[in-house]
Amino acid sequence: MIKIENFIKIYERSFIENWDLPCLSEYGRDNTVTYAEFARSVAMTHLLFESIGVKPGDKVALCGKDSAEWVKVYMATVTYGAVIVPILSEFNPRDVTHIVNHSGATLLVVSDHIWEHMEPSALLNVKGVMSLESRQVLHESPDVEMQRHIRLLKRRFNRRYPNGYTSHDVKYIDRDNSELVEINYTSGTTGFSKGVMLTGENLAGNVCFGMYSELHFRNSRALAFLPLAHAYGCAFDMLTPLAVGSHITLLGKIPSPRVLLKALGEIKPNLVICVPLILEKIYKNQILPMISKGTMRWTLAVPFLDSLIYTKIRKKLIDAFGGEFEEVIVGGAPLNHEVEEFLHKIKFPFTVGYGMTECGPLISYTPWREFIVGSSGKTLPIMESKVESDDPEHIPGEICVRGTNVMRGYYNNPEATEAVLDKDGWLHTGDMGTRSKDGTLFLRGRSKTMLLSASGQNIYPEEIEAKLNNMPFVSESLVVDRDGKLVALVYPDYEAIDRIGVAANDMDSAMENVRKELNKLVAPYEQISKIILVPNEFEKTPKRSIKRFLYTR
Repeated sequence: MIKIENFIKIYERSFIENWDLPCLSEYGRDNTVTYAEFARSVAMTHLLFESIGVKPGDKVALCGKDSAEWVKVYMATVTYGAVIVPILSEFNPRDVTHIVNHSGATLLVVSDHIWEHMEPSALLNVKGVMSLESRQVLHESPDVEMQRHIRLLKRRFNRRYPNGYTSHDVKYIDRDNSELVEINYTSGTTGFSKGVMLTGENLAGNVCFGMYSELHFRNSRALAFLPLAHAYGCAFDMLTPLAVGSHITLLGKIPSPRVLLKALGEIKPNLVICVPLILEKIYKNQILPMISKGTMRWTLAVPFLDSLIYTKIRKKLIDAFGGEFEEVIVGGAPLNHEVEEFLHKIKFPFTVGYGMTECGPLISYTPWREFIVGSSGKTLPIMESKVESDDPEHIPGEICVRGTNVMRGYYNNPEATEAVLDKDGWLHTGDMGTRSKDGTLFLRGRSKTMLLSASGQNIYPEEIEAKLNNMPFVSESLVVDRDGKLVALVYPDYEAIDRIGVAANDMDSAMENVRKELNKLVAPYEQISKIILVPNEFEKTPKRSIKRFLYTR
């Protein structure tokens, strides 16, 4: 049975118990801080909040790239009893300003390079703006005097703790789990972002499940490379490790396969949290070319030899990920079916989970040894799920969930809240799928992207795209309906094209071959009538999902 602890007190306890252990490092820099040093930074930030008039319940907006300072500001805010508003650094300055204003934030902590493009006069409620990197004041109201308070901060801190700040001084606010802790503005796929209100209960549900499942443990190593402002990275690359005394190394760079594999090899994390794109690129660029060669393809057809080769590939892949992890948890988007089948065939220790920001984020997960290929794991014991279908096990319907992790609603947006949260507390996810009797979920696609064929069959474009993305010369794709016919928009894999030497005037015939090969793999009603090449990568959300609404009409 999972006991849901008080969210803030989890960290009060953890910082005391893990006082002398390493807490945070930034990859490539010799700057590890212990839990003791981290707790002192949090206490100093609490004193700053107190000095400049930030009160429990006030909103603190935080926008910048992942860093030790980012983690300190986040944790100081929530343990003070204020409400954190993490903003993805990829958002443009206009959207950052809108989110700061919409949330009613009184303080903004922001990276210098983002602030350069913002207009101070457009910030309506903010009393002060502070640099994330230097803690210098970038902008303030005349009556706040933030700069003076920062200048006096160390003197006041030493006066408050004359014998030094010790583990006995770690005492955080008593705040019920029902209180609001975070407003997370999703990237969204239609219209503007909505502020997801997450309570202490929602976040504690995720963290306590992570602790119960021993995803991280005392003295374990974590490599954080997903955006911490996103619910997935926040919960399982930061909040859960900090709750148990893990040592977090922040990558702080774009996680290209080359950069990421180098870091994984050096840090050797005990758990890897990633999005499908990472595994899909490694499979397509490194594994697929190797197993598609004539000799290798022949060898894999021989029963005894294939197991030897798969064992070698598995070992090479495990070593590439650091060699000391329990499992790789894939989430944030659907995993390509071909990649998933191959990883399962070679017995690579991976599992696929399912969640959304509105659940902070986790809905379902199964440890890799029990994972069913094609599923998104079993509904968490602290959650309920159902599928709105006459036959939920076989006929897809909308997945609905309720329970500990489900958000309070969208901030200052009752209409949007009512559209997804019904009177019985069920969150309508907008995802289509089926559900087995034991609560295992099988996702098919988004209800908004589902297409209807001329003969009435449901078409899930994501399933066709998964097959198309593994074809030669295809980097990424979108399947759309154009005048009753399925058309594939394709951004070509120019690296592969250049490597093989395909001429520009041969691209149309090459793509026609791709179309014919694809149509052999899909149902008759899923067949593509035409491939249209697009000149640039598709525009994406910060979690690397394509903004489909920009390309459908």
